[in-house]
Amino acid sequence: MKPLFSIGIILIVLGAAALIYGGVTYYTKKDVVDFGGVKIQTEQRKQIPLSPVFGGVAVLVGVGLVVAGRRGSSRGGTN
Repeated sequence: MKPLFSIGIILIVLGAAALIYGGVTYYTKKDVVDFGGVKIQTEQRKQIPLSPVFGGVAVLVGVGLVVAGRRGSSRGGTN
């Protein structure tokens, strides 16, 4: 595969995921109590929001790169 085509596919997938999920969610653990053999932890949910504009732009740029990669590979001729 050509590099432009591969990067385009990756951008399309990431952009679609950003549009569908709207952000990245992750969890962190924090020690609340650590006394001798007793350890109590809490799990905190954090989210990094992604703008729908970001997802849309990523999809459009990805489609452009896929088209450019296809055109570049379909040229006849030798280098």
